Amino acid sequence: MKTILVIEDNEDIRENVAEILTLSDYKVLTAANGKEGIEVAQKEVPDLIICDIMMPGVDGYGVLHILHKDPATQNIPFIFLTAKSERSDFRAAMEMGADDYITKPFAGNELLNAIESRFKKNEIIRKNLSADLEGLRELQSAVVNNRTLESLSEESNTNAYKKKQVIYKQGNHPHYLFYILKGKVKTYKTHEDGKDLVIDLFNEGDFFGYTALLEATAYAETAEAIEEAELALIPRKEFEDLLNSNPSISRKLISLLSKNVVAKENHLLGIAYNTLRKKVAEALVSMLKKYHINKKEPFVVDLSREELATIAGTATESLIRTLSDFKSEKLIDIKSGKVVITDENKLIHLIR
Repeated sequence: MKTILVIEDNEDIRENVAEILTLSDYKVLTAANGKEGIEVAQKEVPDLIICDIMMPGVDGYGVLHILHKDPATQNIPFIFLTAKSERSDFRAAMEMGADDYITKPFAGNELLNAIESRFKKNEIIRKNLSADLEGLRELQSAVVNNRTLESLSEESNTNAYKKKQVIYKQGNHPHYLFYILKGKVKTYKTHEDGKDLVIDLFNEGDFFGYTALLEATAYAETAEAIEEAELALIPRKEFEDLLNSNPSISRKLISLLSKNVVAKENHLLGIAYNTLRKKVAEALVSMLKKYHINKKEPFVVDLSREELATIAGTATESLIRTLSDFKSEKLIDIKSGKVVITDENKLIHLIR
């Protein structure tokens, strides 16, 4: 049974709301003013709070502000009760982080629908969503009017890219969040001496290009299709609307799209400090983990030596010599000029 705290100084309204909620199988806590409501919320940590705005002493804004500063209560869904004449106050409250509002007078079904909708959205936010289009679609469905990313993507473009075609360039300003429907993509930085350093690899089901959107800056890297690719282009405004719709959703979305940050940092540290053998082994293993779908067949690295060298962060000549050593040690084979990984376990052991 979910617990709802009702903070309302008008006794008739407070008792009416409590009765409606009790009849709907909710456990109800009540408070007659803001100060009492804060104390009850911090002690009981309810599943949802319904709070009047205009109250003597600590008003609804003060209650919201104090509870949002407390880690134990900051994520509790918060619904304001307000009079229709207080729309400007409502807007200010929503900007402070309130989840919804109900105008007085209200019908019982209106109150219950708002509560059920908020609980449903909160459950989605708390889920461990997958970092793919389905995960973002679930999150998007919790935002406004049950609009899904599926309908959003139908309104946006789907572009096809040829092998080695640039998707966006370092220094350009972002207009889209990219999602890979088909193919493989790499991002890389170009040094002033003209050398490229691969920053990340992306596969079908991955998002990319979001860092510049989150930071509101130009792209710090170039994105290029490794093979023929098909991408969904989600407009920047839709992405920003999702971020700005709710603080909890914003935090969840950032977490959803940033799961590879630690791996990226470790990769760059490896390029800086690992031995040559370890760099090459790590590059092969990263390709293996990212793109080896058919586990029954040996993995074939479908990249040129130059591209593989940029991933490893080494010179092409050094890479070729190391690959020759790996072949002698039966870690890999080379067929028709392509690297075939024959002993995955030994390669992984090299980077530990």
